Amino acid sequence: MGQGRETVFGSDRWGRLLPVDLLRYFGVLIWLLAAFLLLLLPFVGEEGLSGVSLAGAWSAALVFFGLLWHPVFRSPEKSSLLARGICLGLLSLSAFAVSFFSASGVGSLLAMVVAAFLPWFAPLMFGIGWVFVMAFAFGALVVFIPDGGWLLGLVFAVINLGLVSFPFLASQLALAQVHARRELRRLNSELLATRSLLAENTRVAERVRISRDLHDLVGHHLTALTLNLEVASHTCEGSARDHVDQASSIARLLLSDVREVVNDMRQEDEIDFREVLTMLAEGLPQMDIHLDLPESDARIDPQRAQVLLRCAQELLTNAARHSGANNLWITMERGRDNLALVVRDDGRGAEDLLPGNGLNGMRERLRELGGRLELCTAAGAGLLGRVWLPLGENG
Repeated sequence: MGQGRETVFGSDRWGRLLPVDLLRYFGVLIWLLAAFLLLLLPFVGEEGLSGVSLAGAWSAALVFFGLLWHPVFRSPEKSSLLARGICLGLLSLSAFAVSFFSASGVGSLLAMVVAAFLPWFAPLMFGIGWVFVMAFAFGALVVFIPDGGWLLGLVFAVINLGLVSFPFLASQLALAQVHARRELRRLNSELLATRSLLAENTRVAERVRISRDLHDLVGHHLTALTLNLEVASHTCEGSARDHVDQASSIARLLLSDVREVVNDMRQEDEIDFREVLTMLAEGLPQMDIHLDLPESDARIDPQRAQVLLRCAQELLTNAARHSGANNLWITMERGRDNLALVVRDDGRGAEDLLPGNGLNGMRERLRELGGRLELCTAAGAGLLGRVWLPLGENG
């Protein structure tokens, strides 16, 4: 197999990390405001906060601040649902504890941060339920403070519901826009790759048509001309025969040149599959894609290129949507009588792989050419997909 330099398509920070980073910076800003209020609380009222209450409030606030720098909050989409749920629970309890120990609404500020993270950590319906639970938990806290009551608790719950609903909905809209932008970029890259493949197929088809015309028309007439000149050379003598022999020699040479051109055109009816995969890889900004396809191995016939492109699209789309991978490697292995496209990622993997319509469609396409699809995965081990095709006359 030929050697080639690996090409890496970097992940798009602006499409993947920036929204989460902004939320974390927003969280730090809100935390600083809450910390400023905690500093003022000992001087509010006649008695102020006791030492135990003050220590409890600050401990909860520091836990909240530390959680913002946890790896789960840096890249939630790369973490499991359980890890995200635990971190959200701890963040919510810390915000509630700040209000509990300080007997104030300072924790409501921190609850707004929790609400902003919810769309990135949990499904929509779960997030809505979490928002209501947080709002009414803070309302219930007011019921048990001095001079509190059920009516005041209800008022406080409604106020908190409004406070946490706004960042939750705003973050939900931002998440939808990020997903839409990623999907648009992915579809655009697939369109460009398909268009490039179609253009290559058109070029190859035109070369084949021209080669056939040269062979069938020009070649046929030249053959007839050569035969007639040979017959003529036997019916004439002297200088006329010399000219006929010379014309016959030129006709045979021209026929040989035409056949050579036809053979060259037929040998170049292959597509640079590396260029097509490059366009496809550029549409997945949420992971680093390592493309290793030596040029000598990446030229294949249009039919196999079409099948391999559809298989690569399906494997890359599944990795982007479900694997949570940071890296994805694409390599091509070319043997004496077979061709293999290998795609693997470092995602979360799965214990049981349930093939859907996409994978079943891949197997059907490969079966038509005598190929096969091999998938290997395990929990925490990513996914390895191997597309195997036999090489025939065109390979």
